[in-house]
Amino acid sequence: MIPYGRQQISSDDVAAVVAALQSDWLTQGPAIERFEQALAARCQARHAVAVCNATAALHLACLALDLGPVDSVWTSPNTFVASANCARYCGAKVDFVDIDPATWNLDVDKLEAKLVEAKRAGHLPRALVAVAFSGQSCDMARIAALAKVYGFAVIEDASHAVGATYQGRPVGCGDFADMTVFSFHPVKIITTGEGGAILTNRTDLAQRLQRLRSHGITRDPAQMQGNSHGPWYYQQRELGFNYRITDLQTALGYSQLQRLDDFLARRRALAARYDQLLAGLPLQLPTRQAGAESAWHLYVVRLQLDRIGQTHRNVFEALRAGGIGVNVHYIPVHLQPYYAALGFQPGDFPEAERYYAEAISLPMYAGLTDAQQDDVVVQLRAAVRP
Repeated sequence: MIPYGRQQISSDDVAAVVAALQSDWLTQGPAIERFEQALAARCQARHAVAVCNATAALHLACLALDLGPVDSVWTSPNTFVASANCARYCGAKVDFVDIDPATWNLDVDKLEAKLVEAKRAGHLPRALVAVAFSGQSCDMARIAALAKVYGFAVIEDASHAVGATYQGRPVGCGDFADMTVFSFHPVKIITTGEGGAILTNRTDLAQRLQRLRSHGITRDPAQMQGNSHGPWYYQQRELGFNYRITDLQTALGYSQLQRLDDFLARRRALAARYDQLLAGLPLQLPTRQAGAESAWHLYVVRLQLDRIGQTHRNVFEALRAGGIGVNVHYIPVHLQPYYAALGFQPGDFPEAERYYAEAISLPMYAGLTDAQQDDVVVQLRAAVRP
């Protein structure tokens, strides 16, 4: 079975983890800060705060904005549930903005129209989680401009987009978002096993994120109330969580970061090759947004079912039966039973629902060989033949 995604671990990665195991620190040690500094430098951001996974990163980003039950957070329905759940963890309300039929990212025209109506009704969002689906940024400049007009914070969920660029700048640089979240799950661009990070240019947010990932505790006398009792002293300033990442994970992440350019080059070559090999088939291929260079976490095609004469499920199962580990990203979040119980229903976000009925994620990872990709294409051609 050719999987839709997988990690690529080198002997250098293994050596890095072994070195961490043999060091004095397994957690809360210097490997974490080294990884954070390298990641921030790569993304041209002031601060990076590494945590145990990207879901924790999204949760902490919402907590750092003091979101609560009186607040509303908007996001895309075409994403993993964590992009919405992070607001619910804080008690905030969630709403969605339908997707663009070409890029499959949040549709900024629909966002603007929804903001106009929300202002009229007095229900503007406190924050927007803008998802860089498949590794390609949303139109972040327009989103940032709308944020200034309507007064909401921007969290860029760039879980798919480590190494991507927008308007010639690295995703995560903070030009158009208050905070950017990355994921280092094994199927992502680089991996720490499990892991995530929040990047920001605001020192106040970075300090709070660092506290919140470790029980709300600080050892910095400058952040304490009153005087320190001595070198052993710490204070819990607020209710935080144990969302820490380990030295073992960040040692792996630092090693992987050294090969990020190689990973990106291979993914982009595979995407270009898919474009050529799939041309002329009854498929909608991914659209490149002007000014955005994708990291290509996913390569998604949409089946033109009226031309194929088969169902979405039939094509999917034929590919799986042929040894191609395709997947579907994503079931629209508002259709999940939890969100249906909050009042959402089919038809609320029709473009995301149309997309879901047609989308298939093809294998895409740096270790995918040309021969394996050829096999994917052969099987796909057979599956969509009318």
